[in-house]
Amino acid sequence: MIERSFSGRGPEIKLPAGAIDAHLHVYLSGFPALPGGPGLPEGQPGLSEYRQVMGWLGIHRFVITQGNAHHTNHANLLAALKETRDVARGVAAIDGETSDAELEILKDGGVVGTRIVDLPGGAVGLSQLEEVDARAFAAGWMIAIQFDGSDISDHVDRLSSLRSRWVLDHHGKFLRGVVPDGDEVAMLKRLVDGGRCWFKFAGCYESSFEGGSDYSDVAEVSKVMATHAPERIVWGTNFPHNTATRTTDYPNDAALLDTVLNWFPDDRARHLALVENAEKLYGFQSIAN
Repeated sequence: MIERSFSGRGPEIKLPAGAIDAHLHVYLSGFPALPGGPGLPEGQPGLSEYRQVMGWLGIHRFVITQGNAHHTNHANLLAALKETRDVARGVAAIDGETSDAELEILKDGGVVGTRIVDLPGGAVGLSQLEEVDARAFAAGWMIAIQFDGSDISDHVDRLSSLRSRWVLDHHGKFLRGVVPDGDEVAMLKRLVDGGRCWFKFAGCYESSFEGGSDYSDVAEVSKVMATHAPERIVWGTNFPHNTATRTTDYPNDAALLDTVLNWFPDDRARHLALVENAEKLYGFQSIAN
């Protein structure tokens, strides 16, 4: 049985007012996993657990991302957003079968984007990239895209042609490793420089060969990106860390926050990632207003 920690000693880095967690999942009771995706995480961590984490870390706003367990059924996501609409936005998982009527329901419910996960268990893969982009662009939505970043050369032309704003998830998720001055990072920089691509700091442990507590291999690339384009970085907790199946593998969220936020070059870059960039990408009201 896995034991998760939702509180403890606070992080050394104090999050700014209006800080946004751009990537988390919640699992409410009564919404079972669907065939084709992974099972629900043990204990089904939901809003009460996440609210503890918010208080622990100093998070003010957040983006609930559709879990792969629920594939393209958005009942769980909409129920969670209904309880948190004042401070939350949602990212769904639409495909070619999603009706216009459901899109309107999602928009009315607080959804501002959709996701593509081209990995085992993902609901919608890169095979539907252009179709999803067309629908997202028409709706004014962003797209969160996740695949093995080691294969970025296979997809860079299609990604460059997207009309929607989009974010590359999980530090690029280079599952076969990458070096900061390699071709893959050069391609990533070009995508970001195109003006529609963001880069998400979340779930560094999912692709690190070096492991914690420093995740030094992921850190090298992330530092490069944070320096190259601080106006295009967002950050997320990746709560409840679904890939952790043992207590020893479950990260301490405060320690992980301190580690990852120290990869930014300065306080200004951190503020951009934690507040301003996420406001723009996910449609939150600016706290400056």
